[in-house]
Amino acid sequence: MANLDEIDRRLLSELQAEGRVTNVELAQRGGLTAPPCLRRVRSLEEDGVIRGYHADLDPSKLGFAITVFAMVSLKSQAEADLREFEEHMAHLPEVRECHMLNGEIDFILKIVSKDLQSFQEFLTSKLTPAPNVASVKTSLTIRTAKHEPGVPL
Repeated sequence: MANLDEIDRRLLSELQAEGRVTNVELAQRGGLTAPPCLRRVRSLEEDGVIRGYHADLDPSKLGFAITVFAMVSLKSQAEADLREFEEHMAHLPEVRECHMLNGEIDFILKIVSKDLQSFQEFLTSKLTPAPNVASVKTSLTIRTAKHEPGVPL
């Protein structure tokens, strides 16, 4: 875990809320001048605390009307088989998140699709026949009450 002071946490909180904030504005919000603010942000980037900057896109406005969570059980939990499945998921653009779990379910996936027919095609042609898949259980998202990327700071 990174050794962060209060100023670092303030800067991270501001960047997490608004990634496009200018360095001058960020410095002002963090109680710094621009040069030390920039040094701190670059250090946080180099340390891997800040992994990147992204636009928060509205899937429905881009034609992705449905979001599905898929619970995947594998036939084998050997490390090579887990890695092969993860590698396969990394190459499927519809799979937006892939998390390995403990318990009965091996992975949970967040999948976006244009419509139910497109999702069904994805499920039967790409997900179910993926390496080592034993079973897939899916749940369609009805609505999202909270979407807050990042961590509480």
